[in-house]
Amino acid sequence: MRSFQRALSATLAAIIGLQLVACGDRQEQAVVQQDRGRPAVPVVVEAVQLKARQTRVEAVGTARAHRSVSLFPEVAGEVVAVNFQPGDRVEKDAVLLALDSRDEELALELAELRLADAERMLARYTQANDSVQRTVPETTIDTARTTLDSARIERDRARIALQRRFITAPFDGFVGITDVDAGDRIDTATEITTIDDRSVLLVSFDVPEAFVGRLTTGDPVRIEVWSAERTEARGTVVDLGSRVDPLSRAFIARAEVPNSDDKLRPGMSFRVELDLTGGVYPSVPEVALQWGAEGAYIWLVEDNKARRVAAELVQRQGRRVLVNADVPDGSLVVGEGVQSMRDGISVRTMDADALARDARGVLLPAAREG
Repeated sequence: MRSFQRALSATLAAIIGLQLVACGDRQEQAVVQQDRGRPAVPVVVEAVQLKARQTRVEAVGTARAHRSVSLFPEVAGEVVAVNFQPGDRVEKDAVLLALDSRDEELALELAELRLADAERMLARYTQANDSVQRTVPETTIDTARTTLDSARIERDRARIALQRRFITAPFDGFVGITDVDAGDRIDTATEITTIDDRSVLLVSFDVPEAFVGRLTTGDPVRIEVWSAERTEARGTVVDLGSRVDPLSRAFIARAEVPNSDDKLRPGMSFRVELDLTGGVYPSVPEVALQWGAEGAYIWLVEDNKARRVAAELVQRQGRRVLVNADVPDGSLVVGEGVQSMRDGISVRTMDADALARDARGVLLPAAREG
């Protein structure tokens, strides 16, 4: 009896299952027949574009002059002249400070006299040996040549000693504040002043290690001063650090910023912004990206038929989004009319760029129909 009941239950379940399958098939066939019978759905489409992912990096940078030095004298002595005022712009080789040089001037004069005497002596010996008798031994002539070379070296050393009594600008730039006055005695440890070539500034800033390999020399940067005037400037990355700091997990980058108007100063801090490009992804209108139970997706139009394609949101760029999807460049994606889409449905495409508004604000579908 129980065996008969189990067999009867199994038979009833099979009959019900067959009826449900048949019902589903009839419903699906009805939908297909309905889709075949209804007119093509009008939709607004746009072409898919391949665009690079953009990432903005912001950091705090510190500037220094393109060239900057602190000036110290090479020798000790008494200051006899200070030829600059703090903030002056000076040219290369301009004499900024002079030390008492009377002894060095006398030493140079004496060295020049000895050099002239050695030249005359060698000339006299050489002229005497040009005669037939050759009265001057060769050893004497060699000694005269050595004396001449030594005198020339002494002359050059005297010139260098005299030059060291004058501190000159190593390059064009602006001098800083000095505490040295005429009459002071200074030595080689006395800082005279600073000089900065600030026609170009070098701005250093930290970049997170995640951007190693994405930031390269030549990339453009924008800088902004932390002040009410909001002075802005643009520059170019010129140097990248060779290692990542294990504490900050960042590496140092340095940008070169032109400062021809001389509004910026070494030592200032800046807000640094730079845009980095990443991988290339399909770009579609923001309204084209839809969400369902299985995630995000978009509708493509192929041969006037709608096809659903799974997509993953990568980045928003204004009114468009980058998606990770198997979509060729130039494909047509549905932007308006997505609420009527189903896989395989016939569509009539209209180009979004060809739509215009009349005086009443009504969309005129002067469109490209497929």
